[in-house]
Amino acid sequence: MDQHSNAPALQTAARAERAPAASRWWRDAVIYQIYPRSFADGDGDGMGDLVGARERLPHLARLGVDAVWLSPFYASPQADAGYDVADYRSIDPMFGTLRDAEALIEEAHALGLRVIIDVVPNHSSDRHEWFRRALAGDPAARRRYHFAPGKGPGGQQPPNDWESVFGGPAWSPVPGEPGQWYLHLFAPEQPDFNWENPAVHDEFRSVLRFWLDKGVDGFRIDVAHGLVKAAGLPDMGSSGQLRLLGTAELPFFDQDGVHEIYRSWRTVLDEYPGERVGVAEAWTPTAERTALYVREDELHQAFNFHYLNTAWDAEALRTVIDASLTSLGAVGAPATWVLSNHDVVRHRTRLGGGHARGRAASLLMLALPGSAYVYQGEELGLPEVTELPDDARQDPSFFRANGQDGLRDGCRVPLPWDEEENAAAGSSYGFGGGGSWLPQPAGWGALSVAAQTGDPDSTLELYRTALRLRRERPELGDGRPLEWLPAPEGVLAFRRGAFVCAANTTPDPVRLDLATGELLLASGGLDTGAAPGETVLPGDTTAWWVRG
Repeated sequence: MDQHSNAPALQTAARAERAPAASRWWRDAVIYQIYPRSFADGDGDGMGDLVGARERLPHLARLGVDAVWLSPFYASPQADAGYDVADYRSIDPMFGTLRDAEALIEEAHALGLRVIIDVVPNHSSDRHEWFRRALAGDPAARRRYHFAPGKGPGGQQPPNDWESVFGGPAWSPVPGEPGQWYLHLFAPEQPDFNWENPAVHDEFRSVLRFWLDKGVDGFRIDVAHGLVKAAGLPDMGSSGQLRLLGTAELPFFDQDGVHEIYRSWRTVLDEYPGERVGVAEAWTPTAERTALYVREDELHQAFNFHYLNTAWDAEALRTVIDASLTSLGAVGAPATWVLSNHDVVRHRTRLGGGHARGRAASLLMLALPGSAYVYQGEELGLPEVTELPDDARQDPSFFRANGQDGLRDGCRVPLPWDEEENAAAGSSYGFGGGGSWLPQPAGWGALSVAAQTGDPDSTLELYRTALRLRRERPELGDGRPLEWLPAPEGVLAFRRGAFVCAANTTPDPVRLDLATGELLLASGGLDTGAAPGETVLPGDTTAWWVRG
């Protein structure tokens, strides 16, 4: 549990401040991603679980987020950390029970937090009952996946040239059936559903209703752009390792047919009270293509991967911010902003520049119009763990790519909650009493929640203050539009009503004369300039002001 003595009062305040209402809450929500196996371990087996997550929810209420998004906790063989689902209506024993999931939802709501869960509709586990029946020769089950004869003598070559995101061909031979293949855009243990089959549509609408009846407030839709494949499964006509975010048009990603699916899902969501939402994980070539997923009759949000993949460069950032706001505004949807998640290198490391740049990037993101996503540990300023032994890694892309591209384990190392590690007792900086499934670095406790709480210079207190100001200032969130201000090269400066934000993306200090007024918050120390009203903004620093 959260160890702070004022937690009950904070919980009461959270309930009062964030009680559900018809508020279009999702337009400016700050949503915190829980990666269950690495968040908190409630039973001491070294693996995070739903009990541990529920016990740590007061930390998120105090942090000031509006909702939590949980990565998959469904029954799964764990070939891809739970994104290979064997049963969408049951909980994997490693994470707990269905009652544990219900208790987590209830506790989150009591704290004023909404709950979004993952749904994985592009593929199932090869242990899913449907696929098992398909392999056993059930023709109805087989039509729910993509099976095809191979090319060449005896069908020994895959049906087309599609590649797996995890490396190698996107086709595997059907066991015991020479010349027959099945499609998997990810691991071989993750066969793709055939969304041309009405039974697949019916099943997923039923799955949505099952969890909506349990009280979840929405769904993050994994590989939302991948469900529909081009008719006839044509060749890509290119070579080289497939990338999720690229400019090429691909016959298995971002096909127009996905939008009819999400119109159907929106109808289901709208059947329930409380503004239940759908969030697309849609890797698209352009911001304009992303906007198609959030038209008025489709989903509510789509992840802004174009922003996530932008370097720490003022010109590049301004370009992607403008493109995002323009394209999403054209369909009446809010922008979303995200810097890190369970699939990418943590932004403190990825952007270069270390701790200071990571803090500056966070403060810039939280000032932009719309909704923001925070990946667990981001509020602690955690770096990527780059030194992991090969025998500890579990990311399937690491093994399929011969260790060249398997980078996801480093952002999944379990969180530090306490300052001290007790190796003799099997503790892991407060993560749990049985160690941690991925090794934590020495000194991890210095970045823990306990170590940073109350330290005004810590990243945790920076996030707490930023999220408080974001709630208090009417210009922020979905409040006022963004207006760019003149600024020196390498600096982004904008106003939103009386609120002003400036981010220095260069390593050198710059002098600003923005008539900035009262300083609200800064990611690093500021100096008063030589001239009246002038401020020196250090390199890799973002600051917030309010004009008088």
